[in-house]
Amino acid sequence: MLLAMPCFQARRNPRFTRSLNFSGEKPSTPVLDTINYPIHTKNLSIGELKTLAAELREEIVYTVSKTGGHLSSSLGVAELTIALHHVFNTPDDRIIWDVGHQAYAHKILTGRRSRMHTIRQTCGLAGFPKRDESIYDAFGAGHSSTSISAGLGMAVGRDLLGKNNHVISVIGDGAMTAGQAYEAMNNAGYLDSNLIIILNDNGQVSLPTATVDGPAPPVGALSKALTNLQSSRKFRQLREAAKGFTKQVGGQAHEIAAKVDEYMRGMVGGSNACLFEELGLYYIGPVDGHNVEDLVHILKKIRAMPAPGPVLVHVITEKGKGYAPAEVAADKMHGVVKFDAMSGKQLKTKSKTRSYTQYFAESLIAEAERDENIVAIHAAMGGGTGLNLFQKHFPDRCFDVGIAEQHAVTFAAGLATEGLKPFCAIYSSFLQRGFDQVAHDVDLQKLPVRFAMDRAGLVGADGPTHCGAFDTTFMACLPNMVVMAPSCESELMHMVATAAAIDDRPSCFRYPRGNGIGSILPQNNKGTPVEIGKGRVLKEGSRVAILGYGTIVQNCLAAGKLLQVLGVSTTVADARFCKPLDGDLIRQLAQEHEVLITVEEGSIGGFSSHVSHFLGLNGLLDGKLKWRPMMLPDRYINHGSQTEQVEEAGLSSRHIAATVLSVMGENKDSLHLLKL
Repeated sequence: MLLAMPCFQARRNPRFTRSLNFSGEKPSTPVLDTINYPIHTKNLSIGELKTLAAELREEIVYTVSKTGGHLSSSLGVAELTIALHHVFNTPDDRIIWDVGHQAYAHKILTGRRSRMHTIRQTCGLAGFPKRDESIYDAFGAGHSSTSISAGLGMAVGRDLLGKNNHVISVIGDGAMTAGQAYEAMNNAGYLDSNLIIILNDNGQVSLPTATVDGPAPPVGALSKALTNLQSSRKFRQLREAAKGFTKQVGGQAHEIAAKVDEYMRGMVGGSNACLFEELGLYYIGPVDGHNVEDLVHILKKIRAMPAPGPVLVHVITEKGKGYAPAEVAADKMHGVVKFDAMSGKQLKTKSKTRSYTQYFAESLIAEAERDENIVAIHAAMGGGTGLNLFQKHFPDRCFDVGIAEQHAVTFAAGLATEGLKPFCAIYSSFLQRGFDQVAHDVDLQKLPVRFAMDRAGLVGADGPTHCGAFDTTFMACLPNMVVMAPSCESELMHMVATAAAIDDRPSCFRYPRGNGIGSILPQNNKGTPVEIGKGRVLKEGSRVAILGYGTIVQNCLAAGKLLQVLGVSTTVADARFCKPLDGDLIRQLAQEHEVLITVEEGSIGGFSSHVSHFLGLNGLLDGKLKWRPMMLPDRYINHGSQTEQVEEAGLSSRHIAATVLSVMGENKDSLHLLKL
């Protein structure tokens, strides 16, 4: 019977077998140099495994300092990664990483070390586990809290097929705050299939969650329960006594010892200690996640058990472990650009403008200063959404609900029923997780919740898992939703003001990753509400009309300049709204031009689809008008720079201009001038 490890202080034990080298020079890694695949770790001694952990940290810091990427999450699981691959027989045994950006050490140990310098770059390694990248990547996980569900499916599939491999789900304490994790644990306890769950408890959500004043721990009762489990010395001492009792009485008294152990859990730990076992999981821990010897010992015992059912191993780690700049940083250096390895100083490119995220936050603060009913909600993404700035100004009006987008949406709906004005700031790709709540709890009841959809469109190095391609499509299909997209940062501020003024139905607005264009901002960052469903003409022409939706309008304007050089008179318009559409503007563009091009950085079924319905229903396609839609291709676009992704998607200014020329039937010489 497996019980808890002796009392320890995982977060305060900085000891390593040797001094780590973070000089910026390529580190000497004699043990790591012998490891090409996990099988090469099998014969290493405990001492060599400890050395391997140190070398992995040096390798990760050296690599990520050159490329940028997710740093601290992988540093925190060096020993855990080694122990898992040392004990289990991957890829036959499945390891699922949740969330996947803690898998850099895993990638290094599974044949991809020589390509780590390409991570998150075009044609390079993905920043997350990816099934078609390696047989060792059992499941893709760019979004959190999916590992137990996937692992349980694999375990049941294994049983149905008569196989006997192990399935291990590694889930962070932040990811454990999402409802799907509990749904999966509940089902796992019922099905009783053999499944190993590693709860990687590092005391911080593995997302850009830092507040202005420092790191943010996972929110909610679960975090408190885990803290209580970690700190209860009496609980650990009693479990050690039970371990001794089991050894003394032998295997015949196994059932009695189990009852003693369960009794002590309830007596000392109360509901906190019984939390996982009430769901039907056998709980082991807490375990020092930086003690590779303990990890190997426990994992070997679990592996050897014939039919343990679902087991949860509670492992305590420190995010950024071993690299001092990460350990003390406000965000633990979660996601970084290139940096100096010795100091940890990030080499950020200076920009004359700020990010759209920051413009949104500043605008919302300006609105909230004038309206005390405005509140803000995010799902463990205070830093990512900019609402950490809002929280600094209005700590009682900003709510971090954890990685729980479904709850965030319905929580916001509840606030709206009481007359408050909730702004729910969620990444476009993460809002996909809460669509039913948007439709049923908000739109159906016509509740005035405002959705600020950050990271809309192509997002660069994070790739398809975080690409905000679908929000216009799934939001604009809802009957009561007002759907907006700004063409620049000043327009974003006006749309924040517009959303604040809409008090009879829900609304949303999308904005991209990246910086603004330098447009003139409204005074004190306070926008002015725009008329609902009204776009604007930015450039007058006569022959061709280009109608853009969102920040892709800037590419439309650039295309207009290219066409002007070629003698093509072009009108460029900013739609502003997908729903309601500006019917008068679209009718004018269709009737006064030979060619109409609609352009959006979103998927099929979005803005262009709504325009096509309007054109068709109003007979505007029955004459000589030549209309062409331009949107993201109907496939996922892999990671790379945003500029390269826009080129691949065919949405650059040159592609827009070329589409116009092609529709007009211009000769190839004109296309050559565009260097396509």
